[in-house]
Amino acid sequence: MESGTRYRHFIQVAGVIDREEAQLLMDCGVGYLGFPLRLPVNREDLSEPEAAGIIRSIPPPHYGVAITYQDDADDIAMFMDYLGTGIVQLHGEIHIEQLTRLKTLRPDLQVIKSLVVGKQGRAGLAAMVRDLSPVVDAFITDTFDPVTGASGATGKTHDWRVSRELVALSPRPVILAGGLTADNVQEAILAVRPSGVDTHTGVEDASGRKDRRKVMQFVAEARAAFAAVNSKRP
Repeated sequence: MESGTRYRHFIQVAGVIDREEAQLLMDCGVGYLGFPLRLPVNREDLSEPEAAGIIRSIPPPHYGVAITYQDDADDIAMFMDYLGTGIVQLHGEIHIEQLTRLKTLRPDLQVIKSLVVGKQGRAGLAAMVRDLSPVVDAFITDTFDPVTGASGATGKTHDWRVSRELVALSPRPVILAGGLTADNVQEAILAVRPSGVDTHTGVEDASGRKDRRKVMQFVAEARAAFAAVNSKRP
């Protein structure tokens, strides 16, 4: 599947805790299930063997996405083979040489690279888009939390005008993340015009589990916004 097609109306919910939650997300129409692993700040939601077991059981058109801060191509390729996923979301700093090598090692692997708004300025983010577009399949904009140092899963929004600029600049699809909920995802999509959206804490209940009502509402609001954007295109 071509990148542009795969990421059109992409809806991802990250932070899968167990098989029951994975099934809930698929039942609610979520196409991409994110598994944050090997993180420098936040605690993993489940063990690597548990994640691998769930990812390998996810049937198309649903897909498991490994979310990691790894920065070595060989380590990433080996880890993706272990997990059994064909999509990796890289949130750490990684040299272009490593991304190039990763594409050589696993040309079939879909690579999504984060653009963390607030961690660096507009010029730096634009340079990343220009430099990395040849060696990644998509980008995801997310929010930096200066208090915790987290570059994602912060539950906070960022300046959507920055993400809109990156969407306009990027030859690759751009996914919007950062503090998205059912209450703001329509507004966000209409403002940014991303290829897809991602949420994590925005669809959880007080216990930290995904809430079926919140997930269903998020998916419905996102689909409605994507349809509205499409209707306005010439």
